[in-house]
Amino acid sequence: MKLAALLFAAGLAAATPALAQTDFPSRPVKIVVPFSAGGIVDSIARLIGDKLSAKYGQPVLVENRVGAGGAIGTDYVAKAPADGYTLLMVSPSHAVNPILQKNVSWDPVRDFKGIVGVGFVPNVIVVHPSVPAKTMAEFVALAKKSNPPMTYASAGVGTSNHLSGELLAQEAGIKLTHVPYKGQTDAINDLLSGRVAMMPMTAALAIPYVKAGKLRALGVTTIKRASALPELPTVAEAANLPNYQVATWFGLVAPAGTPDALRRKVAADVTAILAMTDVRARFATLGMELAPQSSTEFDTFVAREAARWGKVIKQAGFEPN
Repeated sequence: MKLAALLFAAGLAAATPALAQTDFPSRPVKIVVPFSAGGIVDSIARLIGDKLSAKYGQPVLVENRVGAGGAIGTDYVAKAPADGYTLLMVSPSHAVNPILQKNVSWDPVRDFKGIVGVGFVPNVIVVHPSVPAKTMAEFVALAKKSNPPMTYASAGVGTSNHLSGELLAQEAGIKLTHVPYKGQTDAINDLLSGRVAMMPMTAALAIPYVKAGKLRALGVTTIKRASALPELPTVAEAANLPNYQVATWFGLVAPAGTPDALRRKVAADVTAILAMTDVRARFATLGMELAPQSSTEFDTFVAREAARWGKVIKQAGFEPN
């Protein structure tokens, strides 16, 4: 009898995680966005969260935990229970924050596991109309002889805007002065006024200004031309810089230790959402190029991005702050 009871108890314990995953979610799920509401990371998380809420019959809430370039919200999720109920929407800062900030204790590879890669948004290299460069090649030539160096704006250190400018400087062999702001809105205002010369700007934000003639587009930062701007060449082709490639990418991750079966379930649900016609249409308005990645593919991608940008940041001589 004792042996039978022990075997029953062991079987029940082994079955509990499976039962928990089968019942998932049995309570509200939280997607943490480590940036303020209204931005593109927030918009992506809310669209996916709304669709998951409808599917699960449970609230999937977006919580904005801002500060330190995304590091505060990310740290919160790294320390959360690995039960699938606290997820994190990530972008390029996820891979570079530990390199740029001294007090970051989490690691994007060690402390997180991918659920799904969502896609990416190209940046567009735009200049103020007063800049006498009509093409990317002309801009590089102008920058090579500019003294003092030409300026470029970004939404902050470690953002995709910043990395786009730094990689351009390294690949083209030019000097550029980085002018960081607290967000893209402040940066755009100074670009529109001519206080800074150039900015690698998110495509969805850049297009209206380009069409209105307030800014001039020189190239897209991705390896392929953007669907929203098919006539605009890539920086790689326009300036003959074959190694130049930058994209603002997005994905969903969970704390390391989250059961594989649970991550696969959420991944399958999100992938199905990304295939919905209305979702694809909404993402198109954000300039999004959908490129779903599996959990394993996204983990590999994040590790590669961390290693790649680590080299760029080291070459630039940035000191962690």
